[in-house]
Amino acid sequence: MVEELKGRVVLVTGGGRGLGEAVCQTLSAAGASVVVADIRHELAEKVAQAIRSDGRKAIPLLLDVTDENQSAEAIHKIAAQYGRLDALINNAGIDVTLSIEELPITDWDRILAVNLRGPFIMSKFALPFMKEQGSGHIINIVSTAAKRAWANAAAYHASKWGLLGFSHALHVEARTHNIKVTALVAGGMQTPFLLERFPDLDVSTLQDPKNVAETIRFLLSTPAQTVIPELMVIPMRESSWP
Repeated sequence: MVEELKGRVVLVTGGGRGLGEAVCQTLSAAGASVVVADIRHELAEKVAQAIRSDGRKAIPLLLDVTDENQSAEAIHKIAAQYGRLDALINNAGIDVTLSIEELPITDWDRILAVNLRGPFIMSKFALPFMKEQGSGHIINIVSTAAKRAWANAAAYHASKWGLLGFSHALHVEARTHNIKVTALVAGGMQTPFLLERFPDLDVSTLQDPKNVAETIRFLLSTPAQTVIPELMVIPMRESSWP
């Protein structure tokens, strides 16, 4: 296998399961040293251990992306251990399936904190380090929920529409410092994020998260002189997109 990411250091938030786990596995197989960050340390440790047992490089990291102190410490820890940070994958995300009238304000705040404030905080702390090393790539995992709307997901839509806008704003600022920023608009995936809440979903309409992880590998492998600000990846039978 061609290890096109050999020597790269990649931080993946929400890396303990679902898409995050697939990203960690895929990028480590491509030669990257992966930092598996998750608010559930036992899940991060399990993924990192599985990667290491295959002879690849990974470490677990306890991280709540809504905690600015933890986020700053995470970047400093990676800088101290590896001396570089080549990519940040802002993947951590949550949702609560309730109507606007039923949705508690505390849940609204929590969803926006994880899905939108989290990527801002992580990017804010990663940027200075990437600027100093003269390169880097931040990939924000957006959603088709940033392109259209359906019922009982108001906070999720708000967070993902916001994340798409933030990602493009970040691209404008980071580009002048040789830092790439990509908004990856992903369609439905066969992950616990959907299947735990909607067990009756037809999984054949959803994509394998490994396919999205391969798209991230591709993005990190593009020529240094090229940046893709936005990319959509959806299953052939995507039900949330025309």
